[in-house]
Amino acid sequence: MAMDVKLFGIYSYDGIKIRDPSISQVVSLKPVLIPHTYARHANKQFAKQGVNVVERLINKLMRGGTGEKMGGKIIRTHGKLQGKKSKAIKIVKEAFAIVEKQTHQNPIQLLIAAVENSAPREEVTRVRMGGVAYQVAVDSGPQRRLDTALRNIALAAIMQAFDKKNTVADSLANEIILASKNSQDSYSVKRKNEAERMAKSAR
Repeated sequence: MAMDVKLFGIYSYDGIKIRDPSISQVVSLKPVLIPHTYARHANKQFAKQGVNVVERLINKLMRGGTGEKMGGKIIRTHGKLQGKKSKAIKIVKEAFAIVEKQTHQNPIQLLIAAVENSAPREEVTRVRMGGVAYQVAVDSGPQRRLDTALRNIALAAIMQAFDKKNTVADSLANEIILASKNSQDSYSVKRKNEAERMAKSAR
């Protein structure tokens, strides 16, 4: 019976494919109707691996205020969704409806493709040796790759809707579609390429 459960009562989990073997270890496609586990996984090490990937995207939307650079400008994300889980769920539901209308594909599958295309394989970290700091290239673990991809997708949606006519749902749908196509117009894909380029130069 569990396999009959559809996301929001609309989108089926059947046939969803994860092509990246690294990401597949940590992406949960556990069928849920409403992606809300009431933080049962909180304070448990690695427990978020069992949280549905759509809920993890929703959680990333509820970010605090921060400053991010986009298009040469520093844009403040004021944390207007911070703690507002029901509002974030509504935004993702609206975004998925837009994605389905524009692409005629299952939005869950496109989200998976977007995550695969925007998850960096390498990053740089700072190491101190003899009082001197160096940047060293390191491989990104599967959990960090997923977290980074979801964070950048959510961040792109918030920033693209900032002081503009677009809603966060419109911006999120647009980012998912662009990232699923591995488009260079996608903010999350650009951030992935930038991270891997910096890692390559630091080898």
